Amino acid sequence: MQKQLKEYTNYLSVEKGLSKNTLESYCRDLKKFIGFMDELGINNPEMVKREDINYFLGELKKNNSATATISRTIASIRSFFNFLMTEGFIENNPALELASPKIEKKLPRVLTMAEIECLLGQPKPVELKGLRDKAMLELLYASGIRVSELIGLNLSDFDPQVGYLRCRGKGQKERIVPIGSMAINYVNEYMNTARTKLCKNNGEVALFVNQHGNRMTRQGFWKILKKYALKSKINGDITPHTIRHSFATHLLENGADLRSVQEMLGHSDIATTQIYTQITRKKIREVYDKAHPRA
Repeated sequence: MQKQLKEYTNYLSVEKGLSKNTLESYCRDLKKFIGFMDELGINNPEMVKREDINYFLGELKKNNSATATISRTIASIRSFFNFLMTEGFIENNPALELASPKIEKKLPRVLTMAEIECLLGQPKPVELKGLRDKAMLELLYASGIRVSELIGLNLSDFDPQVGYLRCRGKGQKERIVPIGSMAINYVNEYMNTARTKLCKNNGEVALFVNQHGNRMTRQGFWKILKKYALKSKINGDITPHTIRHSFATHLLENGADLRSVQEMLGHSDIATTQIYTQITRKKIREVYDKAHPRA
């Protein structure tokens, strides 16, 4: 099945335009599955039966794999066999009607306005790297973009005159996101001072660069955020997605409509965005319980 996996991977990359991370997740799941089938002496997709797939999934459960991991693995297997069916590699699809386990939806962690102010206040904009870090954090909170979108920004994607940012999301889908004056000012200051000194290559198009003058990496930004999160002394883990969640929740709390927030976040399905309404309802209930004399 390794040959079919290679063709499937190429199909996902070229025709579906999946992101590198999503592609790696699918391949990782399917390599485990194919390896397990090999151990059972099954090396041809035509030989795979539904019982074999369920046996594999049962082993994942025995090994205490997370429910989300099992659910994603089922989706990977289902998609793989749909491809094999479409391409004529198999006549019967053993992955039809595979039941996905129910995943308990946890509300994402959201920082309060005071915590956001504390976090964004950690970088020292008087230093080159401090000004760059300040610009990145301010832009992340001002736009709600993903960390991959942040580090993927080019100089041409930032338009301070109209106050918009162009970014490329999942599947390289492009969208335009508005940004506020504070973020614009810090990014402008970074570009006019810090970037020109950090960037050693005049041909570099990346908006945010590291100390070597190359495009900032995902790992590099995570280290930067972790450093300022520790300095802020905010309880709990803070990730780039925590800032994205906070961006969406704060917009809704202050009267933004769900559809606009969906567009800004780049969600293809509004159901994904609706989780933030649960957070705002929960907060309203807490405010009511604290403030109402007969609560």
